[in-house]
Amino acid sequence: MKNYLKHHPWHIIEEGFHREFHEVSESICSLGNGRFGLRGNFEEDYSGKSLRGSYFAGVYYPDLTRVGWWKNGYPEYFAKVLNSVNWIGVRIFIDGEALDLDKTQVSNFVRTLDMEQGLLTRSFDLNPPSGGQLTFHFERFCSMADPDAAAIRISIKSEGYQGKITLEPYLDFDVHNKDSNYGDQFWDRVNEEQDDSFSMVSAITKKTAFTVSSFMHSKVEVNGHQVSIASSSVAPMKVSRLYKVDLKKGEELILHKTVVNLSSLYVHPDHQTEEGKKKLGENEVIGYATMKRDHIEAWHKIWDGADIIIDGNVMAQQGIRFNIFQLWQTYTGADARLNIGPKGFTGEKYGGSTYWDTEAYCIPFYLGTADAAIARNLLVYRYLHLQKAIENAAKLGFKDGAALYPMVTINGEECHNEWEITFEEIHRNGAMVYAIYDYIKYTGDTSYLTDGGLEVMIGVARFWSQRVNYSQDKQAWVMLGVTGPNEYENNVNNNWYTNYLARWCMQYAIEQIEWVKQNHPDKWTRIKQTSEFKEEEIGHWQERINGMYFPWDESRKVYLQQDGFLDKDLMHADDLPASERPINQKWSWDRILRSCFIKQADVLQGMYFFEDHFDEDTHRRHFDFYEPMTVHESSLSPCVHAILASRLGKPEKANEMYLRTSRLDLDDYNNDTEDGLHITSMAGSWMSVVRGFAGMQVKDGLLHLAPVLPAGWEGFSFKIHYRERSLGVTVTGGHCDVTLHSGQPLEIVVNNERRQL
Repeated sequence: MKNYLKHHPWHIIEEGFHREFHEVSESICSLGNGRFGLRGNFEEDYSGKSLRGSYFAGVYYPDLTRVGWWKNGYPEYFAKVLNSVNWIGVRIFIDGEALDLDKTQVSNFVRTLDMEQGLLTRSFDLNPPSGGQLTFHFERFCSMADPDAAAIRISIKSEGYQGKITLEPYLDFDVHNKDSNYGDQFWDRVNEEQDDSFSMVSAITKKTAFTVSSFMHSKVEVNGHQVSIASSSVAPMKVSRLYKVDLKKGEELILHKTVVNLSSLYVHPDHQTEEGKKKLGENEVIGYATMKRDHIEAWHKIWDGADIIIDGNVMAQQGIRFNIFQLWQTYTGADARLNIGPKGFTGEKYGGSTYWDTEAYCIPFYLGTADAAIARNLLVYRYLHLQKAIENAAKLGFKDGAALYPMVTINGEECHNEWEITFEEIHRNGAMVYAIYDYIKYTGDTSYLTDGGLEVMIGVARFWSQRVNYSQDKQAWVMLGVTGPNEYENNVNNNWYTNYLARWCMQYAIEQIEWVKQNHPDKWTRIKQTSEFKEEEIGHWQERINGMYFPWDESRKVYLQQDGFLDKDLMHADDLPASERPINQKWSWDRILRSCFIKQADVLQGMYFFEDHFDEDTHRRHFDFYEPMTVHESSLSPCVHAILASRLGKPEKANEMYLRTSRLDLDDYNNDTEDGLHITSMAGSWMSVVRGFAGMQVKDGLLHLAPVLPAGWEGFSFKIHYRERSLGVTVTGGHCDVTLHSGQPLEIVVNNERRQL
């Protein structure tokens, strides 16, 4: 764990420049607005270790998979989120020497991420060899009010210094991905253009033909007086301005750089130049201060519905707000073509593609913090990819409309190149259906069933029906050769979670088919035709539902994670020496696979999803058996354990798991924050508080709360959106207050007692 960042309820603060953690800080200080974003790189030159990254939502490249062999069914490519135009760049020279914090000694360095206002600031003092002192202040934001705009302000103030300052704001499209397999560049030049009022650079992706154009307007003032442009430069894939200033003692130099970024997802390439110049001009008219004000107001509206206030524990408070902030920067719900990559706009690992994390973790967050339309758009995203899911399944030999959603995707095609994941971690298919169930249960909105949801369920149920086979030995339906959520077990038979989820998906599909038949017979006729559904399919599904096999240990009264789990040498993770953790960085894969250690919740993931299927004693036995063997080396793991521990009356474990999930990146628990943040698992922090400590559930159409106050907290409060209402929940020692802020009266259940709002 790294503890170099100050604890503050609204700010992430680095005091003193920590070169050794610079890439970690770059990840943590990432900014975005749902349409584009970038890591917390410096505007000026930096020759030290750095991952310079700028990314656009939905823009990707199908890079070749790197495997030494090829087998039928392998994905043809790995979809990479692309490092794009460097639009923040400003080269700074002091008396002819480039400012470079890897070489230049500075004092009073402070880097601050203001989460309340969505601002990244940085300041430091520099003493040039020629004498005196310069005080630098940087500020930038990606506008949440205008998703195409961003702005930068740089102030350089002389305290006794007198000399020449040169500034060169630029746009640079000559960029590469760190994770490029062969050092390839994924962009081709389109255009560069510059005149007195604007600069622009444009490029197009190879193969996928996404066009991105970046536009810049820059202005330099000294004590309020504008400085003329000394010169301009246009080179292939790069444009820049040059300003030269003779700065006198006591003077302040200010650079404003206004940027407009457009991608062909939203503006046709033929219209980008016209649209970019227009938007750039509009932003110059309103000015930096107004752009900043509108951006801050947009954040205030988000925080009004999404904030969680924790009293008495600043570490816990900072952690939850950091997670909420990064989630909303990554996805705003405005476009059903977009989804939530595990790294968002903060890095290139995992290709920036969509995983099952969205359905299992992010949808509950957006259901609770925003209008239901945002979560619905995430469901629509998967419906739009249903045909691709059917094609993915067909490549593996499945027939008759069976659908297998990809482990990793941007456009619906599978693009994960590890066989034990692509072919075997098929439990992700069930998460697609569970998300629909979760959405309907929470919102009460059944309309999505006939607007695509039921067709997804039918495709998934067909897959499960074909994926199992009947075992004469066990006299049951079994599922062979899978990988469960615990990726430290590959190619196992009868993973309990996968079998249980498969059975439930088929049962839920049958129930919803019957509901639609009865309530919307005309729509059922259409769905039956489009999906080519045959009534005898229900009989096949029911046969498998009735006879599904689940590994069980009679002596412990627990379901086994998979066949043969008890053949392992069972031991607790606490018995591992600290020097051997995390085991995924210290052990061979062979050793991990033979161990009992669990990467993330597996059986317990199912217990969390289907809590009301099991009594409390069953929950407790399984938690006490599996949690001690869990090393939590997946970012998705701690939140599930925090929720279950809360409900089982284990406050210390719940608080431990909450801090781990909420501060995973801030404290760099797994020593991998430098690669980018764990965006999708951040929703688990919110779930830990709302579904864990507050005990929020929906049962039989009623909202339930069963709050507990974690040790060291004086209280906590939050708002939730629920069925077109806004509710406020405040929990203190022994009290839970619930307020209806807007919407129709509502009956809820608090600690098993019905209450009327």
